[in-house]
Amino acid sequence: MDPRVQKTYEALFLLEDLREILRETSPEHKLNREQEERFKKILSELKKNLDEIENNEGDARIRYITDRIELRTKEEEFININPIQAGGRLTREGRKALIAYGDGYSICDYCFKPFRLDFIKRPPVHDFYQELAEFVGMDQARVVRGARRGFQIVASSLLKKGDIVLISSLGHYSLALAIESVGAIWREIPLNEKNIITAENTQKKIESVKEETGKFPSLIAISHIDYMFGNEHDVSGIAKIAHEYEIPFLYNGAYTVGVMPVNGKKIGADFVVGSGHKSMASPAPTGVLAVTDQFSKKVFKTTESSGDVTGREFGIKEVYLLGCTVMGAPLIAMMASFPMVKERVKHWDEELKKSNYFIRGFLKIRGNRVVSEMPRKHTLSRVDSTASFNKVAKKHKRRGYFLYDELTKRKITGIFPGTTKQFKLNTYGLTWDQIKYLTNAFREIAEEYGI
Repeated sequence: MDPRVQKTYEALFLLEDLREILRETSPEHKLNREQEERFKKILSELKKNLDEIENNEGDARIRYITDRIELRTKEEEFININPIQAGGRLTREGRKALIAYGDGYSICDYCFKPFRLDFIKRPPVHDFYQELAEFVGMDQARVVRGARRGFQIVASSLLKKGDIVLISSLGHYSLALAIESVGAIWREIPLNEKNIITAENTQKKIESVKEETGKFPSLIAISHIDYMFGNEHDVSGIAKIAHEYEIPFLYNGAYTVGVMPVNGKKIGADFVVGSGHKSMASPAPTGVLAVTDQFSKKVFKTTESSGDVTGREFGIKEVYLLGCTVMGAPLIAMMASFPMVKERVKHWDEELKKSNYFIRGFLKIRGNRVVSEMPRKHTLSRVDSTASFNKVAKKHKRRGYFLYDELTKRKITGIFPGTTKQFKLNTYGLTWDQIKYLTNAFREIAEEYGI
């Protein structure tokens, strides 16, 4: 481990040890002799630690946070091209928020009537929710426990047993499970020859379902960018077809909201679902569910029941959200990252330039292919090295793990260990220097093995 990385973590942990003493002695912070000695000892270690950071030296003293929970230093020590992790890297503000708001119900310090998360003004959750709706071009928004909970909330509020929902043939499993959980049925829209979901195929599937069942689908839910290829699908065209049949349309922006500009109403979406931990520089589990006013009362329906014995009522808690959703550190970190997230979507074109730069370099290696659509319209790509790196793997003593080993040696992580045929990667958020380093690393490996 790089000494500066190791020592930075040690310094952070030493500061937490100091913080613990301050918590033990609040509110007056009158330290007894044992606490005073402990405080001075920690300060002394911290000063030594800072000198080691400055001089880039020192032995590793900490490898685990606690028993069997090791330090995670991938983002400090490696170029991480993991397809699901790139857009969820926390901003520095997000990381600071985790430090300050890590305690359980920390967000509830100033939760007053009507006792609902989105009404909290300190910290400014109420304002954040309004900004979030505006950010995705919708009327109302809520933070939920991941995109999958967004799917489930829409399914629970909109569907009944036996209803049919059209999803992409590349739809995420959690969308299918959300539909199944309410007794509805999901049917797949086939891909075209380029692995794209089109408006034409959507219309054909609508008519097919009507002919087979005698009724139209109750919902159409499509990813703008799918997780298998990172291909862009015709969501605007599909939304238009959906509305011609008066079918609500759910826009799945798990790989778009937070990394590229999204305007739900312009697309024609009735619902926009996003993922905080995939694309909004937020910790898990966080996600976004935004709706138009037309569906807000249905999806964000408030409780109307009361206890038969006690007469208890639960104010204006939202039924399908089970009241308050994401609380404490994950929400605050999402809020802290949001200004940077709003800014970074303005630079999506630059991210695409970097993605395509890498892909062009990757394709210069003899035998390499890109399975995703070209040119790339997203930073998530599926590539094929069956005729290049996989040939090496067949003869290498480490078999398919050789590529993972070679990349790890060059401080690159994120591809699935043992994979040399097809794999996914995501270049989002890398600097130009990192992009060039990554491109050269694959070229060097190819040259080393005579590809």
